[in-house]
Amino acid sequence: MIKKKIKFILLLALLFVQPALPQYNFNPDTVKAGLYDTGKMWTFEFPPFQYLKEKYGFVAAQEWFDDVRLSALRIPGCTASFVSGDGLVMTNNHCASFVRNLVQKEGENLAETGFYAEKLEDERPIPNYYAEQLVFLKDITDEIVPEIEKGKDLKEKIEIRGDLMQSLKAKYSKETGLKCDVVTYYNGSLFFVQGFKVFKDVRLVFEPEESIGYFGGDPDNFTFPRYNLDCTFYRIYGEDGKPVKSTNFFKWSENGAAEGELVFTVGNPGSTNRLRTVAQLEYLRDVQYRNISYLLNSFYNKLEELKTINPEKAEEYEKQRLSFSNGWKSITNTYKALCDPYLIARKKDFEKKAVEFVNRDPKLKSTYGDVWNSIATTRAEMKEVAQRLAAFPAKTFFTPRHWAIADQLVYFAKQMMLPEEKRDSTLNSPRYKNMIANIFPKNYDPVYELESMVINLDYIKMNLGVDHELTRDLFKGEDSRTAAKRLIAASLFTDAETVQGFFNLSPEEILALKDPFIQHLVKNSAEYERLTTLQKEIDETENLTFGLVGQILYKMYGHSITPDANRTLRISDGLMEGYPYNGTIAPVKTTFFGLYDRFFSNNGQYPFNLPERWEKVPEGLDLSTPINFVSTNDIVGGNSGSAIINKNAEVIGLAFDGNIESLMGNFIYLPEVNRTVAVDSKGMYEAILKVYKAERLAKELRTGYLD
Repeated sequence: MIKKKIKFILLLALLFVQPALPQYNFNPDTVKAGLYDTGKMWTFEFPPFQYLKEKYGFVAAQEWFDDVRLSALRIPGCTASFVSGDGLVMTNNHCASFVRNLVQKEGENLAETGFYAEKLEDERPIPNYYAEQLVFLKDITDEIVPEIEKGKDLKEKIEIRGDLMQSLKAKYSKETGLKCDVVTYYNGSLFFVQGFKVFKDVRLVFEPEESIGYFGGDPDNFTFPRYNLDCTFYRIYGEDGKPVKSTNFFKWSENGAAEGELVFTVGNPGSTNRLRTVAQLEYLRDVQYRNISYLLNSFYNKLEELKTINPEKAEEYEKQRLSFSNGWKSITNTYKALCDPYLIARKKDFEKKAVEFVNRDPKLKSTYGDVWNSIATTRAEMKEVAQRLAAFPAKTFFTPRHWAIADQLVYFAKQMMLPEEKRDSTLNSPRYKNMIANIFPKNYDPVYELESMVINLDYIKMNLGVDHELTRDLFKGEDSRTAAKRLIAASLFTDAETVQGFFNLSPEEILALKDPFIQHLVKNSAEYERLTTLQKEIDETENLTFGLVGQILYKMYGHSITPDANRTLRISDGLMEGYPYNGTIAPVKTTFFGLYDRFFSNNGQYPFNLPERWEKVPEGLDLSTPINFVSTNDIVGGNSGSAIINKNAEVIGLAFDGNIESLMGNFIYLPEVNRTVAVDSKGMYEAILKVYKAERLAKELRTGYLD
């Protein structure tokens, strides 16, 4: 009891000393980088034997890491794992949402009903789907780096590197018979071949309803406490049409994990920017994340406003908001973290140590001394390029319809002016033709399109100002709303039939159309091509220089710091711990009691509604069973579906999200508040057995085999 009281007091204390809050006064010159600011996403090429022994007293042999690696799988956009010796695979419900549409039969709505194959023969094949198992690793740094250094200049080095990576990928694919990738670590300092066994016969076994798999929807996304049954189970079959025999798999834990226990996530994190220089982070803050955050915030808030202004389309506007709400939370909160001067001060201290390390050694200084200034220069150049490119429509969800039509018409015309053998081959594809056929939609919404144009003109103004030569003709001294109305009124893109007719004109006729959007693109096409070429050159130059930063960090720290995430398989250690939030303490776990409290407290209204089978407490369901939990494991996007295991390589959970504080994990990892959010193995088993009566699946999870 005394220990619990002390721990509670310490957690309360953290509420008042959280370093991630910019309003606290501090001296930036005294701020120090944390030991694990670069994270704990350990690679399987360099297992953290010594680290685990020193920190936890856990002695893990190479065989343990091999078993864990071979139990994990990479699937489209997410991670999965073998959880039985007969090819049963576990991942998230949200990773399988599109799978429902691929397997459901006419008249079915699996999002509402869920799916369970009571018999083996009922498991449904998923068309054009796959899972990849990492079975081969080889260090090829010595085959690449010396060859790159032979390049006479930067351009030649870039070409050598690209050609070598492609040729070695082909070479090892042929030699091993595997799907091979060439991957780099520490900004291109180390090179490895990774070989994957690819399984193409994947079948759906079990998937809960959407409303329990994503309970709480967008409001609860990136938060905790949570109450999601965010799990799905597949089975992998071999070429003989029978379930594969998976020698390596994570056994199901009977007891789950206790508070404070050491646990691991095993998955494929997408990307991080933790080894970036301060100049690169400041560019992300001042340009890239600022711009994307501005667009996301503007559209997110405007769509909410339009629900009142144009109520007959309220449902459509809400669907649009939800389609990017996940990205909106992620980007805007990462941007807020980048704007936190305390966190930037920690990154500056990390960089300062590297600069001092180089400057202490004359030989290192002669090779690496100018690295940071070089990157600062290229980032300054890129900032100007990015601001100018804001005057041209990007091919994104946020591009106004008139800009999108003009962009496609100009592109189409220029392609048609080329010899046939040099044209973009996709112009004849069914997908492109379908896109062009619907480029002016049947449900064209003039209210939304005006607001979209206003937001994008404000975006241009934010980046360039109305007096810039690239935007002067667009604004003509007007405010954004007036300019938007004038441009749309003057446009020739008035209906679908007219727009389709323009694609039948000659290239010269298209480029001569008296449409303000086409005229803007044609008039400034040379500037656009110059900017995009310059953008590519700057990136290529900086990528090699950034590789030198990786070499410095590797010389300083070796494998004691982890390389940035790059979709390669990683293992992260952590503890089962709650954290301070919202003036109180988040518990380490939630239970089915909390699920029903959330349901009834919100009157069962979307997104806190439950499937019919859950609305009344199912008979036999133990409401005290944990459903979700948090741990200090280090994950980012791509880790969804990662198994959370204990020291015995037993499943105790399934990662599906992070808390809002974890979003700063894009560039810094803070174990004080960064949390992985997971489905508890005990909650999954309880629901599968007691609610879904999926006895065959429950038995296989418990025993590890079909029979």
